[in-house]
Amino acid sequence: MEGLDLKQMTAMVDIIAEEKGLPKEAVLDAIQMAIAAAWRRDHGEKDMNVRAVLNTKDGTAKAYVSREVVEDDVAYIPATEIPLTEAKKVKEDAEIGDIIEESYDVEDFGRVAAMTAKQVVVQRLREAERDAVLAEFEDKIGTVMNGVVSQVTPRIVRVDMGRASGIMPKSEQIDGEYYTVGERIRVYLKGVEHDDARAQLILSRGNTEFIQYLFRQEVPELDSGSVKIRGIAREAGRRTKIAVASKNPGVDPVGTFVGGRGVRVQAIMNEIGDREKIDIINWSDNPQEYIREALSPAEVVRVEIEGNKAKVYVTEDQQSIAIGRQGQNVRLASKLTGYDIDIELAKAPEKKKRKNAEDSLLNAITEHDDTDGDNPTDTLNGDVE
Repeated sequence: MEGLDLKQMTAMVDIIAEEKGLPKEAVLDAIQMAIAAAWRRDHGEKDMNVRAVLNTKDGTAKAYVSREVVEDDVAYIPATEIPLTEAKKVKEDAEIGDIIEESYDVEDFGRVAAMTAKQVVVQRLREAERDAVLAEFEDKIGTVMNGVVSQVTPRIVRVDMGRASGIMPKSEQIDGEYYTVGERIRVYLKGVEHDDARAQLILSRGNTEFIQYLFRQEVPELDSGSVKIRGIAREAGRRTKIAVASKNPGVDPVGTFVGGRGVRVQAIMNEIGDREKIDIINWSDNPQEYIREALSPAEVVRVEIEGNKAKVYVTEDQQSIAIGRQGQNVRLASKLTGYDIDIELAKAPEKKKRKNAEDSLLNAITEHDDTDGDNPTDTLNGDVE
């Protein structure tokens, strides 16, 4: 067969399946669709319904054309319809509405048809690979996986995930973190994007879910339910605030997440880098108390809440701490609590004037003289005889 050797294609089914990690049936289906497309090109019509079956034992193939049975003496479409009289020649008990399938031996193709077949094989194999990737990775969405950096550009980092390629956009990277080709990294699988021919993994190291997953690996009490993460606000590479709570009054949630001598939180920082600071605070169902905790390490004088806005009053020496560098502390506290937080200066209490010893003595003398009925000012202001 010119340009298309069926026996060679039959022999390649197992090889292609092994190389691409695809089921043998998927590869065979791709080849059969290619044969059908090539046969339609040379021997049929564009709209004809054709399927092909490849005999993997002897390397032969048959094409099957399906047409619907219609009434005689009525205009019909030869590519997809067949009159009842003709249909009965193929199948004696044919009735109107039945589907009649006629078979043809596949013998040879022209050069153009052979090229068409090859294009169909490539396309169908890509689609089969896409489907295999979707089946393998869709149930892993929301987990952290290992990959190898394969390409680094200013906008994205490409990561080899084994059977699939993943991309980590700039917005999903840790600010200030540098990647090198060949480096092994851990990434969070956010999702799988796909079109008609390929699937691509969307990866992240800069989202809050990545931090939460890492803590879940280090804090077994999360799985047991004795402690819980109630909220996370993150600016990757700079700072993360995480609010935690405990069901058991005897369990310190912050201490549980920090770990003995800070080993648990240090393990997280080893993964994301020491540049990013992690604040672990106590969650509270009292909004004022929660906002106080969220603004840690600043000391708060009082909190006033109206709707979703909160005015937080701090002393002058705590103002810069509450706001943070470039507003980072108050910005993360707002994300964590859900309140629009404004930092205000608290008025310093008025200091009472300190009396000196002379004023106290003069007052005492004045009070004493008044009790005798004399006014000392008369002596001071009057003439002296």
